[in-house]
Amino acid sequence: MASLTAVCLCLAAAISMRPVYGSELGNMFSGQELLRFQSACPDYAHYSSYPHRPFSEGPMKLPFQRPAAQCRTFASPTVEKIITDFKSRIVDKDLARIFENAFPNTLDTTVRWHTDGSEKKAKKQSMFRSLKDEGKWEGPQSFIVTGDINAEWLRDSTNQLAQYQVLAKTDKRIKNLILGAINTQAEFIIESPYCNAFQPPPGSKLPTTSNGQDDIVHPAYEPSFVFECKYELDSLAHFLALGNQFYHNTQSTNFLNPRWYSALDTLTRVLDMQGEPTFDSTTKRYQKNEYTFQRRTNLGTETLNLGGIGNPLNAGTGLLRSAFRPSDDATTLGYLVPANAMMAVELKRTAEVLLAAGKTHLSKSIRTRAKNLEKAVWQHGTVTHKVFGEVFAFEVDGYGSSLLMDDANTPSLLALPLMGFLDASDKTYQNTRAMILNKTGNPYFLEGRSFKGIGGPHIGVQNAWPMSLLIKAMTSDDDDEIMECLEYVRNASKLGLVHESINVNRIADYTRSWFAWANSVFAQTILDLARRKPHLIFGPGAKPYIID
Repeated sequence: MASLTAVCLCLAAAISMRPVYGSELGNMFSGQELLRFQSACPDYAHYSSYPHRPFSEGPMKLPFQRPAAQCRTFASPTVEKIITDFKSRIVDKDLARIFENAFPNTLDTTVRWHTDGSEKKAKKQSMFRSLKDEGKWEGPQSFIVTGDINAEWLRDSTNQLAQYQVLAKTDKRIKNLILGAINTQAEFIIESPYCNAFQPPPGSKLPTTSNGQDDIVHPAYEPSFVFECKYELDSLAHFLALGNQFYHNTQSTNFLNPRWYSALDTLTRVLDMQGEPTFDSTTKRYQKNEYTFQRRTNLGTETLNLGGIGNPLNAGTGLLRSAFRPSDDATTLGYLVPANAMMAVELKRTAEVLLAAGKTHLSKSIRTRAKNLEKAVWQHGTVTHKVFGEVFAFEVDGYGSSLLMDDANTPSLLALPLMGFLDASDKTYQNTRAMILNKTGNPYFLEGRSFKGIGGPHIGVQNAWPMSLLIKAMTSDDDDEIMECLEYVRNASKLGLVHESINVNRIADYTRSWFAWANSVFAQTILDLARRKPHLIFGPGAKPYIID
């Protein structure tokens, strides 16, 4: 009888007749039966590709795309309350439905493994165990996948969790989840600091996934630990950002454990190595970079030229090399300005956290790095455009060459105010914004019959990314501009979720039905407007909705 009930419940959940909550199942079945039930949950990559009832009350009739409650990977009553609040307040019921689907998407679908750290592990006694391994994989741990790929990107996971950081002060489960994410990222960086995406942690017992590529990388990495090893400066900055956001919202320094300090030490060593030019500043002789990457591919953006080192970079700039961009595309000129700006900001914030923890000497050292890098961005990352005036370049090489463009993935030039590098009113930023949101200034600003926005070489010259419009909205104070951005994203989200990219001439042609990062940015945009411009989404005279 129990099995028949399970089948009925499964069918009910599958057609979204009524959510069936874990407590109902727990009362009906044993632990093993519950695990069997959960194993029947549909693959979300497939599930998200089709519309599910009930549909929204707006004219677009957008589907409800959350998995059944018993199929969700993490639950938070606080998140559910916020969803209920926003559903009742947002005037546009189609926007409300996208928020309902997008805000919890990371929790619903991407927390592939989480342990709260309460289980005491038996310490292995070994003559080969060193002090550097002390505390390894101890405490809370969280493995957050990017969505339809069973791997964790440092950048993606930090951004996927960003909208929940404000909840960590009052929601203990969210706090523990984020603390676990910090700990897990620390382990990844200690082991393979040049890598951008990682396999499930050993303790998760989850299977690994091959990326199907033929890569030759130095330093070498362990494929069972690393999914992909593209050195992206912003990946390291995002590790710092995860902890900095946690501290900002909780005032807790609990994440500053020996493993985090080890990760910071590893990170700063990489920064020292990647601040070296291609040719020794004294002898003028070529010096091989510690990191090289070559992939057997017919896509130029998927590998580095010159035997895996990339184009030469000059000495004396103070900038840091990034072999790849946040889009995972290779840089053309290795000094990626937005990534350097983000690293400067996060180093500065990390120095403040360290000072609060009583680490005065280390704080001073990190703050000096931040100041020097910020100065380098302003001195070497700006150029004079004959139309737009002084602007930030996307990439430079220190020899006088610069690449003027922007990419949808963050950190980007458009997102500089969101990162905290400068104020949105800054003249150089306003000039840069005018340039990159114009087809004559940015080759990857794409506009067609149905959609427009910033794209990038990762998908191609016909697809703009909704994420770029959301960043544009969050960096704008113009009500009309903000609403135009929201309307474009809403109209392109016919499956109730935000896609990676949209064909600007045919919105039915998109990439990735399930892309948790984009859904998180949508949620962050709605939360930002609820606080900053509530009348745009709640109606005239609405009061701000501020999460304490």
